[in-house]
Amino acid sequence: IGILDITAELLDRNPNKDSGSVDMDDGQGDKAELAEQSLLNKLIHRSLVINQNQVEVMQADPSSPLFSVKTFEELRLKPELLEGVYSMGFNRPSRIQESALPLMLAQPLQNLIAQSQSGTGKTAAFCLAMLSHVNPANQWTQCLCVAPTYELALQTGQVIEQMGKFCPDVKLAYAVRGTKAVRGSRLQEHIVVGTPGTVLDWCTKYKMIDPKKISIFVLDEADVMINMQGHRDQSIRIHRQLSEDCQMLLFSATFEDSVLQFAKRVVPDPNIIKLKREEETLDTIKQFYVVCSGKEDKFNSLCNLYGCLTIAQTVIFCHTRKMASWLAASLTTEGHQVALLSGEMMVDQRAAVIERFRNGKEKVLVSTNVCSRGIDVAQVTLVVNFDLPVNMKGDADNETYLHRIGRSGRFGKRGFAVNMVDSEEDMVVLKQIEEHFGRKITKLDTSELEQMEMLLK
Repeated sequence: IGILDITAELLDRNPNKDSGSVDMDDGQGDKAELAEQSLLNKLIHRSLVINQNQVEVMQADPSSPLFSVKTFEELRLKPELLEGVYSMGFNRPSRIQESALPLMLAQPLQNLIAQSQSGTGKTAAFCLAMLSHVNPANQWTQCLCVAPTYELALQTGQVIEQMGKFCPDVKLAYAVRGTKAVRGSRLQEHIVVGTPGTVLDWCTKYKMIDPKKISIFVLDEADVMINMQGHRDQSIRIHRQLSEDCQMLLFSATFEDSVLQFAKRVVPDPNIIKLKREEETLDTIKQFYVVCSGKEDKFNSLCNLYGCLTIAQTVIFCHTRKMASWLAASLTTEGHQVALLSGEMMVDQRAAVIERFRNGKEKVLVSTNVCSRGIDVAQVTLVVNFDLPVNMKGDADNETYLHRIGRSGRFGKRGFAVNMVDSEEDMVVLKQIEEHFGRKITKLDTSELEQMEMLLK
């Protein structure tokens, strides 16, 4: 694929500059922004997540026959495109791709809203759709993909480049800040991937793209998009310039009301596809709490816990960067192989840390909230809440608690979650968690080795 040059200034800049990250001081909770979480998931999911969930399809025309495919050959792709798919290591369509691809490739074109978590093949699906619909003989932009940040747009572009590497006549351009734009000069690149502000400028201010000639419009990471200032309105302004017969494809990791309301404004008469979420279950996770008198006592309890539990790998969550740094240093002094993950790190650095942990280079991962979601490491058997998760009001953050302890007990295996409690406020939070999930959390005395061995069997 031929690629429009990106300036050196763009490539050399800080890759997190436009990610919408918030720099919190050590006294505050460390929470990654949605765009950073999404990018992190894209970086660490180098292969498709094995997902047994069923696909739910709601068709715009219920009388239309429902098609799904089990092989890429059934899609009757161009040979060079099929070769590109296989070269990326895709042997068969994922669950979401089985139903989404026939709809995206159908004639006449059909609109689609697809919801599925990271790692299930959404990006590859709509990239394949764009590459399939391009007519290289037409020297103008035919496919437009909008993502909320530079980094996410670049990730999508790289998938297009890899998948289309045997399609030399198909050209790609990046509409992101820093890319050269010449007023009045029409782009000849067939596919444009970019951020809303720059794409809007290229369509209206610089007239580089004729929106009426766009046949496919993709909105990626819709849940992130609508939470970033200005992006929602810019996306809607782009959409309004497109022709009525342009195919609209909207992808989102969540399906909240805000996403649905946004989708209704952008995607008329859509087919809707989503993976049915697995029941969030705590059945395979034993939960305990340990009463402590401060951080040093918490640390001693943690060391006692290690003494009687055969642990493959552990994730320990802290509320602040300062506490996480202290704990990681203390554990390292005790001889443990420790990795540290916090929001002050760039996203690619976080991805590298997670990759080392996944490969077993470190056995303990100390983290703030930045990795409570989306990381599936089969070897994790213990999660420790060194600090209980709380919201801005100081009440239990039940959703974060579930995501945290869900790092253990993955794939049906048994896991353990231990909560460190060192104040009356912590006990109130623990009771709130018990009431919310309707489960008793067992008290654990880490100084009583026999009791621990009985409970942790």
